[in-house]
Amino acid sequence: MRTQEMALITRDDLLLPEGRLELRLVSPNHLKMIADVYKGKYPLAFGMLKANGNPPCYSSVTQCEIIDFNQLDDNSLSIVLEGKQRVKILSAARQRSGVWMARTLPSCNWSEEPIQGEFELISAALEQFYEVNPDLFELYSNVHLEDASWVSQRWLEVLPLYNKDKLKLMNQPDCHQTMEFVLELIKSHAD
Repeated sequence: MRTQEMALITRDDLLLPEGRLELRLVSPNHLKMIADVYKGKYPLAFGMLKANGNPPCYSSVTQCEIIDFNQLDDNSLSIVLEGKQRVKILSAARQRSGVWMARTLPSCNWSEEPIQGEFELISAALEQFYEVNPDLFELYSNVHLEDASWVSQRWLEVLPLYNKDKLKLMNQPDCHQTMEFVLELIKSHAD
């Protein structure tokens, strides 16, 4: 496996493979970085914010692509990111411009697997969540409610958990622990 240099965007959000996230960028440095990504100078990675961290995120990040963008009335830029591949930061440095660049190594994405048995409840609950939150649902052209990995990762992105707890679940070799966690959470609120 080869290492790769990537530009790094960090927020107090989580983006995993096949997930989508809309961000607003106002900093001229970030706008230039996005232009450089479009020019093919380097790929882009999204990291979950780690307070007082150096780099300012956890080492598990997601390589992503910009799938849509709009210039807003205040001249800021709204971009929609789609997660592609999990990567691990080996090293990172802040450029003079304030933008972080990271040396990364690919990590394994979770494999697709069918959702079965009582776990179908977490899929149905996610579908209901999207009905109540249409702004999130509108980001997706396709939803994969039959895929346990896809459903588990979307739950990790939206659940109000501490980042370190999300990290513990997302760093598992598959989605099983996340499915168990979400199912227990749903059951505990159903009683």
